[in-house]
Amino acid sequence: MLIGICSDSHDHVEHIERAASYFKEREVARVIHAGDYCSPFTIPLFEGLPFHGIFGNNDGDKYLLMKKFEEIGAELHGDFYRFEADKLKFAVYHGTHPEITESLELCGKYDVVISGHTHEPKLDTFENTISINPGSINGFDSDAMVALFNTQTRQVQFKELN
Repeated sequence: MLIGICSDSHDHVEHIERAASYFKEREVARVIHAGDYCSPFTIPLFEGLPFHGIFGNNDGDKYLLMKKFEEIGAELHGDFYRFEADKLKFAVYHGTHPEITESLELCGKYDVVISGHTHEPKLDTFENTISINPGSINGFDSDAMVALFNTQTRQVQFKELN
C-alpha cells in the first residue's frame, strides 16, 4: 500500500495542486497531512483523495477547517492521529514540540512516526521505528516536498514539487 505524506502547505495553491495531482497519479491508498494548512480555502484542493489530517500550530480557524474537511469527505483528527495499515502502527503529530516528536520516535509503540513543522525533509530510524518528515508543500526558501511510504517494503520516496 502506498501512503502519501505531506505537511506545511501554508496556503501555497500551486504546490498543493501539484501534490494532489502526484498522489492521484500514484493511486495512493491514503494521504496524511501533518498540519499547517493555514487557511481553510485550500482544503478543497485535496478533494478526491483519501485525505486525513491533523492540526498544526498555524491553523487558526479550526471550526472552518473541520467543515471544509467534512465537505470533501475527508477526516480531520485533531492534534494527533494514530492508525494501522498493513499491520504497521502509525503516529501523526505536527511536531510543534520536538520533545513530543522524539518521545513518539523512541517509545517503541509505533512502527512509523510522521511529523512536519520544521519544513525540512527528514528520514530517520530509531530501533524499529521509521520517522518521516516530508518537508513542506509550500517550499518557502527551499524545495517544496512530499513523500510516499510503501507499507510492504517500508521504503520512503521524497518528491520535489517545484
